Amino acid sequence: MTYAELVTKIRDYTEVSSDVFTSTIVNGFIRDAEFRIFREADADYAREYATSTFTANNKYLSLPNSSGSAGTNTDRRALVVRSVVATNSSSVQVSLEPRDDTFITEYNSTGATGFPKYYAMFRENSIVVAPTPASAYVVTLDYIYTPDGLSSTNTETYISVNAPELLLYACLVEAYGFLKGPMDMYNLYQDKYNTALQGFALEQTGRRRRDEFQDGSLRIKLNSPSP
Repeated sequence: MTYAELVTKIRDYTEVSSDVFTSTIVNGFIRDAEFRIFREADADYAREYATSTFTANNKYLSLPNSSGSAGTNTDRRALVVRSVVATNSSSVQVSLEPRDDTFITEYNSTGATGFPKYYAMFRENSIVVAPTPASAYVVTLDYIYTPDGLSSTNTETYISVNAPELLLYACLVEAYGFLKGPMDMYNLYQDKYNTALQGFALEQTGRRRRDEFQDGSLRIKLNSPSP
């Protein structure tokens, strides 16, 4: 489903013309719907990675697309850090363990430096590690970013192509909330959204992350009458 098709559907389903549902208003519905889906479903389309390096004697590392960040894919701002992997002097990649920032502060209170073992979120655009890096070790961040939204210039997105009904129902919930009724239609599309979201989440966190060699194929129990 393209941007133009979605805009037409929103106006057709609600029977509201472009005189009321202007492009600005409809664009707001779409972006609010996208953010809702983004936050309510753990999906693969919002995953990214970036490679950078620590600075010797600096315990902080800027996240992608924040001030002072470096490395690849820095045009996609990190929202949630999924993992931090550093490469030691023997070229071995080691996953850092997540800890609370108070743990990091206490660990670094001695002033020790070395190869980092732990990390914690520090601010919205950086992490802090312990011990403080003794060298410019290479580090790879796996993270979740906010995807670009559907618009007149970005006419298709992962959601609009692969889960068009989910995006449509989310937009209709926003639209009927804007219209302040009728509540039966609002509740109808809220229920449809919830059902579509469950299916999308099952696909993303279930089927897409299974391996039939390791996990076997999905099987559904069918109840059949006794002969």
